Amino acid sequence: MGRAIHLPHDPETAACRGSGHGAEVRVSLAATLMIGITNLGKSYGARTLFENVSLKLVRGSRYGLVGANGCGKTTFLEIVAGDEQASEGGVAIDKGARIGVLRQDRFMRDEDMTLDVAIAGDELVMGALEEQRALVAKESSDPADASRLVDLEDCIASHDGYTLEARASAILEGLGIPVASHRMPLATLSGGFKLRVLLAQVLLGGPDVLLLDEPTNHLDILSIRWLEKFLAGYQGCAVVISHDQRFLDNVASHVLDVDYSTVTVYTGNYSTFAREKGAIRERKEKANARAEAVIAEKKAWVDRFGASATKARQAQSRLKQIEKIEVEELEASSRRAPQFVFTPERKSGRDVLEVSGVSKAYGDKSVLVDVSLIVRRGERVAILGSNGLGKSTLLKIATGGLEADKGSVKWGHETRVGYFAQDHHETLVDPKATPLDVIWNAVPKAETSFVRGALGRVLFSGDDVQKKVGTLSGGEAARLVFCRIMVDKPNVLVLDEPTNHLDMESIEALVEALKKFDDGTLVFVSHDRAFVSALATRILEVTPRGFRDFPGSYDDYLERCGDDHLDADAVVLKAKKERVTGAPAAKALKVEPTLSWDEQKKRANRAKQLPLKRNEVVAAIEKAEARKAVIQAKWCETDFYDKTPPAEVTKLEDEEKTLGPKIEALIKEWESLEAELAEAAPR
Repeated sequence: MGRAIHLPHDPETAACRGSGHGAEVRVSLAATLMIGITNLGKSYGARTLFENVSLKLVRGSRYGLVGANGCGKTTFLEIVAGDEQASEGGVAIDKGARIGVLRQDRFMRDEDMTLDVAIAGDELVMGALEEQRALVAKESSDPADASRLVDLEDCIASHDGYTLEARASAILEGLGIPVASHRMPLATLSGGFKLRVLLAQVLLGGPDVLLLDEPTNHLDILSIRWLEKFLAGYQGCAVVISHDQRFLDNVASHVLDVDYSTVTVYTGNYSTFAREKGAIRERKEKANARAEAVIAEKKAWVDRFGASATKARQAQSRLKQIEKIEVEELEASSRRAPQFVFTPERKSGRDVLEVSGVSKAYGDKSVLVDVSLIVRRGERVAILGSNGLGKSTLLKIATGGLEADKGSVKWGHETRVGYFAQDHHETLVDPKATPLDVIWNAVPKAETSFVRGALGRVLFSGDDVQKKVGTLSGGEAARLVFCRIMVDKPNVLVLDEPTNHLDMESIEALVEALKKFDDGTLVFVSHDRAFVSALATRILEVTPRGFRDFPGSYDDYLERCGDDHLDADAVVLKAKKERVTGAPAAKALKVEPTLSWDEQKKRANRAKQLPLKRNEVVAAIEKAEARKAVIQAKWCETDFYDKTPPAEVTKLEDEEKTLGPKIEALIKEWESLEAELAEAAPR
């Protein structure tokens, strides 16, 4: 017998109770409050993650949730999702709203079919289909059952239930899971692809509220771009944890910053937030510095002349003035940067790694075919390419974690390899061990001060060193693995997606440390464009037809190839062309005829005007968006509909309707101007 379901009240088509405005209210609900957070706090013993957090998260907005590792981002998301209890305060979510949560530890059975796991995400439709099948099989003549079948049919039809498989398949394909794998067991997919199936499951449910914890981990750039486009068109309320700055810049309309023991909302993407937060802190520090300078000056005067009888009154006056001067106490930021230092014990030989004719297949699927390469001391080799083409497999074979079907791997003279695996469990195998245990096992003869000092450099101090490995966050585990590598003092680093769980500060610290790894050799896989651009001296691109080797920096690679593997739009176009023609896309050469003097002058004048015009359009966008935000805020005001005349409500709704198309038109104009500016830029 299928489980019974309750057909939900649809907030999009129902008038607000007691409002008295009927159809007008139905229109305005598109901008209503989705999540109300009041005086929220969370503490663990004496440690407070955040307190006194009051926020209104609205439909149509995408909130990037950022902060240092361990500051409470995931805990905040879990409280909103209802998976974790708050210490104080509460969270209210619109009645009837469907919530989709990406839980990366969600249970999955390897024997389940991939498509079935994704389809399970639409619980409403799945429940209706199951109950419908059970009632049909029952062959009941009860009028109540017949009535229930009609209700179920309406529910399935209104929620696109009969296209469920097609929609699930489209989402899976968009996330990079080939159609051939959709009807195969989950066991045939890698861990990263299983997480994509979970993401597909969440997205398929059509949630009104979407809560995603680091969704870009284990996604290649094509899938990240697909997710960016999905979120850009998402009409509900989304809260996304990510340490990928480029992703947040492309997706976030607001940023929720977990810092200073609270959560602060900023309007704009990550880059806008970073500038605004830095400017606010700088203003406060300067104000404090000015106040302290005035206090010091007055104190110096009192110290000098306070004993003088003739100036006693002036001294007392200055002391009273000092008492009135306020110096704001600035709380320390939770953002801290680890100190990564990679110092080889000794140099390796000139030839570091030789891979000869390596092939590897999983069942009928070949991922590596006759791969050969040589890596020399001092090179920083970035391995790029879509997921599923064997990048991680190659690293595992090279480091001895996996056997090749054919071919050989040879490490050079005096090489000492440090390996960072995508899955931290490959290194941190004992969940009951502590960070102290992990480092002492690596250097059993080391003094306590050395071990604690090494852990302190990666931000494990005090009781943190006694945590169980199984309870560490992704970022903490990553820092511990790097600490383990640091004390080993390798001269070769093999890193598989090292930035996946690190916060912004840790990524920047890692880049700086790897730049100083002068006597060592670096081989790494990453989809982080900034990380690759900062480090690579050689690019190894993985394609469906094999490996392509590019000596030189990432910029050199772009110049020679004419496309950016980590630039989403370029990759999508290239991939489509390669699928159609079976050949790599050729670099387009632009040839322009010689221009007359008048034409050159016109173009030069146009080029001068472009930045001004662009700035005008940006200002217009900001003004229109600010006005729209003001109107949307009114919908959330208590008793707004009771105290506002219907004519005024209608007027505001009409204004909001016009602002949407206006903003879209301005954005298109801005994009056109940006493209023209890029075209006019010197080459």
